[in-house]
This record gives sequence, structure tokens and C-alpha cells, in this order.
Amino acid sequence: MQALVTEDMARVNETILARMHSPVALIPQLAGHLIASGGKRLRPMLTLAGARLIGYEGTRHTKLAACVEFIHTATLLHDDVVDDSDLRRGKDSANVLWGNKPSVLVGDFLFSRAFELMVEDGSLKVLRLLSHASSVIAEGEVLQLSISNDLETPEESYLQVIEAKTAALFEAATQIAAVVGERPENEEVALASFGRNFGIAFQLVDDALDYSAHQATLGKSVGDDFREGKITLPVILAYRRGSEDERDFWKRTIEDMDQKDGDLGHALALMDKHGAITDTIERARHYGAIARDALAIFQDSKTRQLLNDIVRFCVERAY
Repeated sequence: MQALVTEDMARVNETILARMHSPVALIPQLAGHLIASGGKRLRPMLTLAGARLIGYEGTRHTKLAACVEFIHTATLLHDDVVDDSDLRRGKDSANVLWGNKPSVLVGDFLFSRAFELMVEDGSLKVLRLLSHASSVIAEGEVLQLSISNDLETPEESYLQVIEAKTAALFEAATQIAAVVGERPENEEVALASFGRNFGIAFQLVDDALDYSAHQATLGKSVGDDFREGKITLPVILAYRRGSEDERDFWKRTIEDMDQKDGDLGHALALMDKHGAITDTIERARHYGAIARDALAIFQDSKTRQLLNDIVRFCVERAY
């Protein structure tokens, strides 16, 4: 996929570097730390691939892909402050290096740059889609905060969180490709469905990986969600399926945040016992299949095959 969109991604990166510039030296320094820290550029890549899928030959999509990446990066800066995270992509997070206040403010700067790019594009529909995605992401983060440490959270509420905080930007990233290409409504709906369901699958796998030894190979530490008391599907399933003693363990470690040495290992054992990780991945496969099916209306092509493959890769990376 990266090879397919190499030239367009070069233009995206040029836009990102140019729009990160500021006479306030800390802004490009802090933003550049995160943007250059090895991210896959998955969301802007989806915008570029979507444009190629529908045969778009203009240039608007590259600036909008940069806009998508700015929104994503801004949310990461804010997330790390909210979660008090020490690492991002295997490196010290920006809030560890520069503090919480600069991280929040530079996140605001990147949001503002994203909106400048939307306005420059000139399409009210693009502006509506991306601004709506930004507000939905914020709602998802607040909802996640409100259910944090609450083991009675229903699976439906958890899905509502990941649909908002992750899938909304995936959906907008792919849908705007059809908008700039002025494609018929059925193609726009198909690309939006692809992005939304891919985003859900992606986050389900991410949440499963937090409790997987494979996480270390991805430059992340195992058990961050556990240590932060986050309510994710593996925890929900293990708690619901557990005995009374097991539920008491989850209440102590997640609700009361009274964690001791060896608790993470016990949590992993309980998840394995009740198939919590396996079932989370199976749900990801389900949403991944919906995403791939949404592409069926498009003519068979290398781009369509690669989009199908990237969904499969997303799910299978759990193994």
C-alpha cells in the first residue's frame, strides 16, 4: 500500500512539514517528535488509496490527507495527557518530554491547522465531514473517561466509544476521497462503510494486543490499559464470564485501582481461561469482513485488493 501511494504520500509529508512550521519553536519541535516517530500514516494512506480506487486524478486529496493526519496527531497528544502515558510508539511521549500543558496546546495548534486545510479546500461537504469527525472523536474520549474503571459497562457502550474515538476518523478519511472525486452516493456510502468498519476492527485488535505478548514486537508495553483501568472488550468479557472470586479480582484491580505485583499476569491468565482475547479478535474479523464487503461495488483492481489485504493484515497482526 505504501508503494502504491508513494508519490502522493510525499506530497502529504511536504504539506505536514510546511504546516507544522511556526515562529514559536516549541510547536514544530513537539509536533515533529510525534509525527516523525514511526507512525504508519494509515489514515491519510486510506484517503490516498480511496482516491486512487475511484480514479481521482486531481490534487485535493493530498492536502486533505495531511488534514486527517493532523487531526489524528492532535488526538494522540491529548490522549497521552488524559491517560498519563509515558510511551508513544515505543518512545517517550511528548507529555513526558515537554509536560502536559505544551502537549495540549500543540494539539490545539494541530487541530487549527487541520481546519485551515479544510477551509482552503473550499468544499462545505468536506468541512462538514471532517469537522463532524473531530467532534465525534472528542465525544468518544469523554465517553471513555466516563466509563473508565466501571466493570458494569455494557459491550454496547464500549463499541460506542471505539466507533467514536477511532472509527469516525477512518470513516471520514475514506469518505472524503469519494467526495473530492465527485462520485455517486452509493460509492461514497461504500467507502464510508469500509472506513467505519475497518476502524472498529482496528481498535478491537489494538485492545486485544494490549494483553498480548506480541505487543512488545510492536514497540509497545503490555498491559497499559490494565494499569490505567481502561474498560476494553477483553476486560468486559473476562469479568462477565468469571467466577465470584475472579470478579472480585477485577473489581480490586480495575475499579479500585489497587494493583500489586503479579496482577497483570493473573489478568492475562483469566483472559486466556475465558477466551476473552480470542473472542475480541473474532469480533474484529466480523467487522473486517463487513469492511471488505463494502468494496465489492468497485471494479476489481490492485488498489481494491490492497485495501482488502490491509484489513486482513490489521486483524492477523494479533498473531
